[in-house]
Amino acid sequence: MSEAMSDEMLELVAQRFRLLADPMRLKILHKLQDGERSVTELVIATGASQPNVSKHLSTLRTFGLVKRRQAGNMAYFSIGAPFIFDLCGTVCDAMQAELATTQQLLHKTIKE
Repeated sequence: MSEAMSDEMLELVAQRFRLLADPMRLKILHKLQDGERSVTELVIATGASQPNVSKHLSTLRTFGLVKRRQAGNMAYFSIGAPFIFDLCGTVCDAMQAELATTQQLLHKTIKE
């Protein structure tokens, strides 16, 4: 990513990060990581209300992060942008390393 990015591209990237800034959206994406689920299954898995889950699924679908499949009167959702797990993995790994370093420093300080 050594090339300069246009203002439009920077706005698109910022928009993706804003989508991921909501814990419930991250929870829904995490629950979809193992495969397709219905809205009802996501409500149970997340502990959120059906309107709340539906609202977040609609937002994620609008921006292509999830896909929707209709089967009769049931709607099923799956991941539409698998790269999202690479991004989340990078952030989570960095946070775990940071936490481990902080814990080591605290442990060292307590011993002294």
